[in-house]
Amino acid sequence: MAPELRHLRYLLAVAEHGNFTRAAEELHISQPTLSQQIRQLERAIGVPLLDRGGRTVRLTDAGAAYLPYARRTLQDLAAAERAVHDVTDLSRGTLRLAVTPTFTAYLVGPLTALLHARHPGITLYLRELPQDRIEPALLADELDLGIAFHGPHLPGLSATDLFTERLSLVVGGLHAHAGRTGALSLDELAATRLALLGGDFATRVHIDAHLSRHAVRPDVAVEATSINALTEIVRHTPLATVLPDALARDRPDLHTVPLDPALPDRTVTLLHRESGYRSAAARAFTGLAREWAQTQLPPHEHQLKG
Repeated sequence: MAPELRHLRYLLAVAEHGNFTRAAEELHISQPTLSQQIRQLERAIGVPLLDRGGRTVRLTDAGAAYLPYARRTLQDLAAAERAVHDVTDLSRGTLRLAVTPTFTAYLVGPLTALLHARHPGITLYLRELPQDRIEPALLADELDLGIAFHGPHLPGLSATDLFTERLSLVVGGLHAHAGRTGALSLDELAATRLALLGGDFATRVHIDAHLSRHAVRPDVAVEATSINALTEIVRHTPLATVLPDALARDRPDLHTVPLDPALPDRTVTLLHRESGYRSAAARAFTGLAREWAQTQLPPHEHQLKG
């Protein structure tokens, strides 16, 4: 008897949970049925794939060798199904996109609007994830595209650079620096009460690294886990924040003040798997993202050649 696709899915579930009970719950089948199906797979392969002797179920050496091929088979099948359903005229289709939190605040809206205006039949599945989760999800074929910052990236990923992102001081109308056009020195920044993203965010790491290089310790009054929360805080208080210039574009209630020396610009990039099928929707979105970067951004946030 040749292995069936359900056998591969069952093996992956048991390997992930290390436990038949939890795997059976996830698969919505009984534990005896799951155990029987795994034994059918082992008989078909001719060797034990799971070591059931310990407190947890572990892969045998043969199971560890077999698992990557099982996972790749399921990924390839899912890609094949998407290819069959892909419509090259873009009258319908799906796009699985993930972005790092920074881009939810200013990039997702315009790009979604552009995609919907051009191709209203495409369904967008959008996730907000940190970059260290976007890249493995792309490699696991859980995503079609990811918007993140330029590398180094995991092997197997390809990057299309879109534009550079500049960070500045961002303040609301209540702040003393609202309307200021001259650059703010880092000494002045050290004396400015700030609301910043938490230390788990790439943007905060970027800010802290720059300030540390210049021996500046920021006066942080608020730490938040949401960029939208930060913009609301600076709108309603005399606190300032450090965020991308683009957040204040078309926002008369927010003002940007350049920093001197400026934080290093960051390159925004579109990530996808090097191998595997790229749907018409993914190809179309890539073109729209580059078009938007070229036509909508001011000169200092220029489009890059990908």
